[in-house]
Amino acid sequence: MIDSFKHKGLRKILVDTIKGKGINDPLVLKAIETVPRHFFLDSSFIEFAYEDRAFPIGFGQTISQPYTVAYQTQLLQIRKGDKVLEVGTGSGYQACVLLEMGAKVYTIERQKSLYARTKAFLPTIGYKPKMYYGDGYKGLPSFAPFDKIIVTAGAPYVPEDLLKQLVIGGNLIIPVGSGEMQIMKSIIRTGENDFDKKDHGTFRFVPLLKDKTIEENLL
Repeated sequence: MIDSFKHKGLRKILVDTIKGKGINDPLVLKAIETVPRHFFLDSSFIEFAYEDRAFPIGFGQTISQPYTVAYQTQLLQIRKGDKVLEVGTGSGYQACVLLEMGAKVYTIERQKSLYARTKAFLPTIGYKPKMYYGDGYKGLPSFAPFDKIIVTAGAPYVPEDLLKQLVIGGNLIIPVGSGEMQIMKSIIRTGENDFDKKDHGTFRFVPLLKDKTIEENLL
C-alpha cells in the first residue's frame, strides 16, 4: 500500500471540507489529515476515499463519513493518554484516528469475520489498538473504567453497562434511535448515578445490534 503525495494532498482538501462544516479541534483535524483513509477501503472505492461520504466495507457495515468521524471525535474531547472504549471497530479507521490523538484505545467488534480481518490488518499499517470480539452493549468490564466511550453504530437505547464503565467526569458519545436516523448524544457521568445528557443533531448509522429492541431502553 502506498500513501502518495496525491493522497496526502487529498487529505488536506478533506480537512478543509470538514473545517468548513464546523470541526475546529486541531488534534482532530491533524488526525484526519494523518490517517490514510484509502487504506481502509475496497480497491473499487479508493479513488473516492477522500470524499466526505461513507462507503461499504462488507459484512453489512460501512466506514463512516469523515465529517461524522470528526464530529464524534470532537465531542469526545480527547486528551493525550485518555483510556477510550470504542464500540464497533468496523474497518478500524476511527480507532486509528483516536490513536493518532494519543488515546489508549480499546475496541470491540461483534462481526467475527470483520473483527478477524481488521485485527490482522491494522498492525500492517502501524496501528495497534487493543481489539476484542464480543457484544459491544456489554462493553469491556474487565478493563473499565474508561475516560471516554464512543459508539460508532446506531443504538436503539443507551446501554446501562456502558454508563457504568465511565469514570466520574467521563464522556459517552452515542447515536441513539431505532429508525434510519439517530440522534447523536453526549452523556457525561457527573456522579455515581448522575448523568448530564445533551443532543447534537441527527446522523445515519448502520445498526449496532439488529436483535436489540427499543423496549429494552435503560435510560
